[in-house]
Parts: sequence; structure tokens; C-alpha cells
Amino acid sequence: MNAPTPLGDPQLMLKLARYRMPFGKYRNTRLIDLPEPYVVWFANQGFPKGELGELLGIVHEIKINGLEYLFEPLKK
Repeated sequence: MNAPTPLGDPQLMLKLARYRMPFGKYRNTRLIDLPEPYVVWFANQGFPKGELGELLGIVHEIKINGLEYLFEPLKK
């Protein structure tokens, strides 16, 4: 199954800009602001099931492609 493409979905982009990590060391950090090594670690270990895992998978793709800057205007 392919993950949704956030760049073509404004609602998904807003969700990614605002969704916060619900647990762990980076609790309450926006997913898009998580350190890249942490997101890569999740990618290697396996993302959580459900919506959080899907969003982290998208964030992983965004980070490895250097597209975080697209989310700056949406975080305000």
C-alpha cells in the first residue's frame, strides 16, 4: 500500500505540521520537527501501527528528501 502524498493534500500537510509525538523522549514535539536520526531509527525498527506510523513514514520521506522547509509556513 502506498502512503498518501502530502504535497498534493493540503489537509494532510496541515496535519503533519501540527501532529505531535504522543510518547517518549520527544513527547509533544511536532512530527515534522523530530530529529532525522530518530525518524530513521523508527524506519529501521518499524513504525508503530495506525495513524502515527503512517504519519511517521511520510515524515521519514520528507526528511530524507530535505523537504521540511515546506512546512515552516504551516506551523504558525
